[in-house]
Amino acid sequence: MRDTNQCFMPKPKAAFEQTNVLFVVLEHFSLMSFTCAVDCLVTSNLVEGTKRFVFSTIGLKPDNVLSDIGIHITPDYILSDIKTLRDNDILIVCGGYRTNLMEHARLSKLISQGCKRNAILGGIWNGAVALCQAGVLEKKPYALHPDNHAYAKERFPSCILSSDSYVDSNNIVTSSGASSTLDMMLALVEKITSQANSNAVREILSCDRGMPVNSKPQLHTCLPDSAPAIVKEANLLMVSNLDEPLHVEDIARCLKISRRKLERLFKSHIQTSPSKYYLELRLTYARQLLLQSEDSISAIAASTGFSSTTHFSRCFKEFFSVSPSMMREKMSIC
Repeated sequence: MRDTNQCFMPKPKAAFEQTNVLFVVLEHFSLMSFTCAVDCLVTSNLVEGTKRFVFSTIGLKPDNVLSDIGIHITPDYILSDIKTLRDNDILIVCGGYRTNLMEHARLSKLISQGCKRNAILGGIWNGAVALCQAGVLEKKPYALHPDNHAYAKERFPSCILSSDSYVDSNNIVTSSGASSTLDMMLALVEKITSQANSNAVREILSCDRGMPVNSKPQLHTCLPDSAPAIVKEANLLMVSNLDEPLHVEDIARCLKISRRKLERLFKSHIQTSPSKYYLELRLTYARQLLLQSEDSISAIAASTGFSSTTHFSRCFKEFFSVSPSMMREKMSIC
């Protein structure tokens, strides 16, 4: 579960090139889609412990821009301020349900120049229309809000309109709405940072996806959707018994399989053993209690099934590279 806990792990010092993400906000842009995209970038910085992503907003005119829900934002720049895009810049056009689809010559020119310099380009909701108008989606797949499909099919027959909710096509990323914007941005974060960082951001921002209505919050785990039912059942047994951990043999017996088969399934699907996964679940739960409650360290150790505070502290430090008391002290300073 290192991806889940990455935000709390020591950060290796590594050189990186800062990426400027420019959001062109069109009138009536989807505020939900925009904030989802920004949240993904900010959370990536938090997880990685860097300022790799810096974002700013661009308006077409020197006025406040009205979002789809009636909230105005004041752009950081106007389009005429941006003369060209650098190689490591990202330009994302943010549209919305009522956005006017008329072409803006200056925007088309900027997009075309960016494409020639291999800058990453993006479109949210119907922002991909601007990319089509600039000619950068010729014979390339792209995603678009369903309400704009008829318009796009008629106007841009040589661009490949996809039925997918988001499309990642080399240096061009597009999404059809608010929910798919998160998937698009996670793919972008993975491309620029790492899969581990993207996984950690996903764990934080999409923890409630797929949960039944009115379901009780649970310890969020990192099992892939492709994990077999038997592994998911083992996970539920572990989550339900954090304070009094079961032996792996007992878990296998409850599931009516051998310990050896259970270990093979865990190794194959989540690249670890059941016992190690179980320990990391308990340590993750302990970390949550440590930082979100005022419970004593001895009480947290007992709540997560450790026989002594000394044993708990040793396991915690081995996993997080910092003692429980030191982590609590550092986070209280922040």
